[in-house]
Parts: sequence; C-alpha cells; structure tokens
Amino acid sequence: MNLVVQKYGGTSLATVKRIINVAERVVKKYNEGNQLIVVASAMGDTTDQLVKKMNMVSDNPTPREADMLLTTGEQISIALLTMAIQNHGCPAISLTGSQARIKTDDKHNRAVIKDIDNKRIKKELKKGKIVVIAGFQGINSKEDFTTLGRGGSDTTTIALMASLKAARCEIYSDVDGIYTTDPKILPEAKKLNFISYDEMLELASLGAEVLHPRAVELAKLYNLKLYIASSFNNNNGTIVRGVEKMEKKRNVTGVACDSDVIKITIKKVPDQPGIAGNIFTGLAEHGINIDMIIQNLQYNNLNDISFTIHNSDLKKVKEIIYEIAENVDSRGVEIDQDVAKVSIVGAGMISTPGIAAEMFKAMGKVDVNIQMITKSEIKISCLIKEDGAQKAVESIHKQFNLGEL
Repeated sequence: MNLVVQKYGGTSLATVKRIINVAERVVKKYNEGNQLIVVASAMGDTTDQLVKKMNMVSDNPTPREADMLLTTGEQISIALLTMAIQNHGCPAISLTGSQARIKTDDKHNRAVIKDIDNKRIKKELKKGKIVVIAGFQGINSKEDFTTLGRGGSDTTTIALMASLKAARCEIYSDVDGIYTTDPKILPEAKKLNFISYDEMLELASLGAEVLHPRAVELAKLYNLKLYIASSFNNNNGTIVRGVEKMEKKRNVTGVACDSDVIKITIKKVPDQPGIAGNIFTGLAEHGINIDMIIQNLQYNNLNDISFTIHNSDLKKVKEIIYEIAENVDSRGVEIDQDVAKVSIVGAGMISTPGIAAEMFKAMGKVDVNIQMITKSEIKISCLIKEDGAQKAVESIHKQFNLGEL
C-alpha cells in the first residue's frame, strides 16, 4: 500500500462546494488502495481577511498573537474537509500542526521546520484513516503556535513527505501545471511535462506562485519527485524532478514576471571602502531581503547605489532607509514602485552562448528599456518599467519559441 501526500491550496478550498469536490478526489485516491495524508491551506482569502482584522485591532500586533490568530484559518479548512470525507463513509481525522507535532524554531511568522515527530500520524494511518493536516503551521519549543510564512503549506507538504518517506507527492491548486510563462499574461503559454528542481526554484523565486522556493529546496535536498496539477480538472500536470533524469537540457524553459518589486536608490554616496557594507548591513539587521543591486560611478567620486526589495518590505524600509542614507553621507533617497522584474530560466543556459543577447534583443524589439540586470548560471533577470512588462514577456516568449515546447 503506497503512502501518498496531497496538498490543496486555498483556491481549491475557497467554498463549501470546492471542499466537497476536494473530498471526492481524496476519497477516490483512498479507494484506489493508498494510504493518504492531505495537507490543507486556509479557505480562499481567509488569511488575508484575518490579517486585515488584525491590523484594524492593532497597529503593532505581537508576532505570537499574530500566529495564534492566523493558524485558525487552516483549522477551519481541515475540519470541514474531514467532515466532507467522512460523509463518504471514509475514516478520516484532522490534525493541526501542533497535533501533528510539526516542530519549528522559535521565530514567529517565518518559522522554520526543525523536526516532525510523526508517531501520531503513523498511528492514525495504521488505523486506516485519511489524515488531514493543517499546512502553514507548527509548534515551537515553548508549545506556542508558529506560522511558516509565505508558501508555508507547500513546505509542510514536502517536509511530511520526507519525514514519512511517502511514495508520491501531489500538489493541487487552480492551475494544471507549470507553464512557460503565466497563462494569464500570455494565453499561448505552454504547459511543461517536466521541469528540474533548479529551474522550478528560480521560477518560484521570481514570482511564479505555483510552488514556494522553500518547498522546492526541500524537495531537491531529499530528491523528492513532485506532481503539480489542478484540483478543478483531471488534466495531466507537471513533474518536478532532478535534471540528471531529463532527456535534454532546455536552453530556456520559461519566462517569469514579478511586479511585487520596488527599486530603491541611495543617491551620490561617497566612493569609499565599506560604504556598501554599512548600507546593506543596516538593511539586513532589520530582516530586509535584497534582490538586484547595481552601483553607478558618478562624478567627483560619488556613486548611486540602487537595489530592489519585495513590496511587502516597503514599510520597514521607509522607517530606516533615510537614516542609513544620512549615515553614509548620501545626497538623498529615491523610491520607485513603478517597476517589474522580467526573467528567463533554463538549465541549458550555462552551456549556450548568446542567451542574454537574445533576451535583450527581444526587449529592444518592443522598445522596453532595461534598468538593472542580474545573472546566474540558469537565470537572467532585468528590471524594467512596469507598463512594459507584458509586452516584454510576450516578445521574449516568442524570441525563444517557447510556444513550441
């Protein structure tokens, strides 16, 4: 009897009707002779609504109480889904992250899973039950609830698969696989039959919301094959697996667009050793992640230093950036929210010359100007004006013939 771990995202559970649909899918899998663990996210926009209520009550809620509130979203989902499964005559039990003994570090809001004591889970599986577990949450050394941050349910799913050595992991959402680009931006996007861990990790980090980067990293670490599909149909999905098993490394696999970025420029900074270190140390001390960085040499030994952040960090940046700029003798700060990051990803890029030139040529064809560029072995990213993002994606997609994959 195979152990299968399934995960259903918030859109798959957004309404009672959808919960009943998921229950039918779960029961079908169970009746095929599988042991089954189901990880559930909160219903629809429940987490967003809880955050909204929290901010109405307090301008500065403590991280512990925030986690106490936010963990209730998944608890609603797992209880309703378990009831719907039981309604089909199948034995099932729901477990919160704490009941499933998903142990994390003590950091609230962005906790990291340290261990899973799976005795309770194994005990319920042995009784023939479908075990429905709350994603996104765990418990720390103080027995307090913690949440895992963005994409936490994906991380829960992969961690459970690794801990229990499950035979298969299936992740379901409102999209039926990984595409060459976002089908909402470009209807001609093609679904991929497979994608490597590294390619998926880059796409996830660049704004593709099907899988969270932390979950992909965990899958790669334990060499766990993942199946990504839709809960709204029975179409074939995409397999995420090791690149060494692939028939051929594609030069470019996909195009990603991320509009949730903000460009910060600290203007006319003295060109002296240690200045950049002071700037980015100050940002790191406040937990702000930096993505792209560029330094432009100006006249009289003065530099402009530009970098990008996720828009969720803007409030924190505004609280400290002017003081940081003043401490390094800067002439001012510029914040540009009208930007987007367009990227290409491909495992074969490292061994193929001219990929960057083709990308830049594609953007030039549609008069899109590039502000910043970063490159890794399998990724090239360009920062551009947000109003040029869609035509840039379309042109790049066409330039690399991704519609023919």
